Amino acid sequence: MTNDLGDAVVIHRCILPSMEGKLPSMEGNSDRASAVTAYVDPSCPFAWITSRWLVEVARMRPVDLRFEVMSLAVINEHRDLEPWYREFNDRAWGPARVCTAASAEHGPTALASLYAALGRRIHDEGDKDFDAVVPAALAEAGLPADLAGAAHRSDVDPRMRASTARAQQLVGEDLGTPTVVVDDVAFFGPVLTSIPRGEEALRVFDGARLLASCGAFSELKRVRAGGLSFA
Repeated sequence: MTNDLGDAVVIHRCILPSMEGKLPSMEGNSDRASAVTAYVDPSCPFAWITSRWLVEVARMRPVDLRFEVMSLAVINEHRDLEPWYREFNDRAWGPARVCTAASAEHGPTALASLYAALGRRIHDEGDKDFDAVVPAALAEAGLPADLAGAAHRSDVDPRMRASTARAQQLVGEDLGTPTVVVDDVAFFGPVLTSIPRGEEALRVFDGARLLASCGAFSELKRVRAGGLSFA
């Protein structure tokens, strides 16, 4: 998601592997798993699409995939935004705080399960009633119901600000979520309007990594056409 949820599709410093189906490193070792970290905000539809693409890649490739919170509410806290986007960011504190608390108290596997449960409800089902969505997602993920209270507390904010700052240090303060790290290379995006599946998912993964291996590469950008699909 760009900081203003605008119509631009941006890939800023991408990365990914070979065209043959295995996941090689840049040094040519095709047998080891790549470590992939996706920095996401549970309220962001673009992060949700990118995360499901990475899950699809991990289903077919040796990928060690984990998630971290990158809060749009934190990124845009002091920015002058259009009213509708200010409202979006103000509401985004809650789910991001709950994800941060789940990660802190129960680890990365719990965060991955909770993020998936939240994403299905918020994006696939279009349920924006976070006070109802969060408890249902916690129950699905097998996490304590009292974690829902973190949505309205600021005690988890320092941890959430720290994870957001880590992501920004990797790609720049002007960028947001999704931010992805593959091994030792980080990039904003790719921003997608639907979830690549099967061989297409692998081609996107390979192509992005190949492009990012060029040290001179900085950005690709084009106008986004059409709506979003989470299928």
